[in-house]
Amino acid sequence: MAGREAIIGVVGLGYVGLPLARSIAERGFRILGFDLDPKKVETLNRGESYIRHIPSTTVRALRQDDRFRATATPSDLQQADAILLCVPTPLNRHREPDISAVVSSSRMLVEILRPGQLVVLESTTYPGTTDEVVKPILEESGLKAGKDFFLAYSPEREDPGNIDYRTSTIPKVVGADDANSRRAAEALYDAVVTETVPVSSSRTAEAVKITENVFRSVNIALVNELKVIYSAMGIDVWEVIDAAKTKPFGFMPFYPGPGLGGHCIPIDPFYLTWKAREYDIATRFIELAGEVNTAMPRYVVERLARALDEKCGVALSRSKLLVVGLAYKKNVDDTRESPALRLIEMLEERGAKVDYFDPYVPVIPNTREYGHLAGRPTASWTAETLASFDAALISTDHDEVDYGLLAKHCPLVIDTRNVLEQRGLSGNNLLKA
Repeated sequence: MAGREAIIGVVGLGYVGLPLARSIAERGFRILGFDLDPKKVETLNRGESYIRHIPSTTVRALRQDDRFRATATPSDLQQADAILLCVPTPLNRHREPDISAVVSSSRMLVEILRPGQLVVLESTTYPGTTDEVVKPILEESGLKAGKDFFLAYSPEREDPGNIDYRTSTIPKVVGADDANSRRAAEALYDAVVTETVPVSSSRTAEAVKITENVFRSVNIALVNELKVIYSAMGIDVWEVIDAAKTKPFGFMPFYPGPGLGGHCIPIDPFYLTWKAREYDIATRFIELAGEVNTAMPRYVVERLARALDEKCGVALSRSKLLVVGLAYKKNVDDTRESPALRLIEMLEERGAKVDYFDPYVPVIPNTREYGHLAGRPTASWTAETLASFDAALISTDHDEVDYGLLAKHCPLVIDTRNVLEQRGLSGNNLLKA
């Protein structure tokens, strides 16, 4: 590890795995990336990227230096000295953990696991997954964790679109259930990131990641609830937060929105609530935050319906609407759990005709919950097109969008991100929600 001679396998080349593979390769390691999707493998081996914040020039550079190769053949992973699992861990339709990808990936490794290999789970999950699920499966190979191979957990801390932090500059928590595995994992990450943070067990490391995202979920729920209260009082919650954050201690700003998106905050807290039931512990605080955040799209739709009626004399059921921004956060092309998808669905259920615009999402991708929306293309961004809508709803505040054109030509604009005020735009047709 210290000499960068080890080959590192990364299983799952999505929004977590590909940035991680890039960062490790840029530190001098050779990377063997594995993904079940042959199209992703072909794209990467051509030197092209399918994730916006990882440019194709970066992939081509790694390919030219022979530091990175993608494969869809599981047996190739036997070459790897360390294998990092970066597979999705969503919720099922009952809002229970779906760790089927973790299980299937672990079973795949049973067939190729060899003595001396390090396996690290990076997927966000409930405390106990590494020890209770991954370890028993891998030990079906006849090898013992901590003795014949090494097993650890190190939660991903990706923040797509954040130009101030990237994988290599974010401290990495590392947990394992035996000293040998912990040392092996530390040796790897010490060579990749600016700081490793070892903890006593894999469960502790798993709990760290859950705690980070529960903290964010609860605080976002708080400001979402304050937004509803202050709006009824005629108080601008954004102004309140901007003033409150001038206090140099005891306050941390969080901002409201149309709902939660991304693979972490809307999902991870429910992993903990599910696991807590095993210990007969109620997680009322966490579940209440989930209820508040889940209710925000409905609040936004009602605000839009009232504004359409009062400002334009148009019923929601007969309106033509534009949702601005499909990605779950600004300046990325990631639509996982995006509240914009739920907003489109709810508006259409109320009878509205809905289009969307997103410069980073040319076509709505296929998703498990919103497959019926897949394939729709983004609308054009012209004065004529914008004027044809009864109203626009800003769901995501991408920096590259010309909001001035929207404010000038769209009869009504509902802003859930406060981006219009930040751009210095004002007018009777511009409202916050």
